[in-house]
Amino acid sequence: MTSDEELRRKAKLRAEAKLGFYIHFGVYIGVNVLLFLVWWFTRGETSIPNASFPWFIFPLVGWGIGVVAHYLAVFARTGVTDRMVEQEYKKLKAEQGQ
Repeated sequence: MTSDEELRRKAKLRAEAKLGFYIHFGVYIGVNVLLFLVWWFTRGETSIPNASFPWFIFPLVGWGIGVVAHYLAVFARTGVTDRMVEQEYKKLKAEQGQ
């Protein structure tokens, strides 16, 4: 059985992890909107053929992979992590008892 203090510590860690994701996602959106706007306002002002190629897609997709990985690490791991932590805790308790 877990104590109230331990539950509060776990809740704080989870809340910090979620806040970290939300900040990461917000920065991702903001920077990629800025990159899109730079592309949008500069695409017709060059004499280079095909200069209107949407280059902003590369950081959008590359960084997007990182955002998805961060999301999975924060929101999809909790059940698996909790079970693994509980198993390791039981092993350590059993080793101490010997």
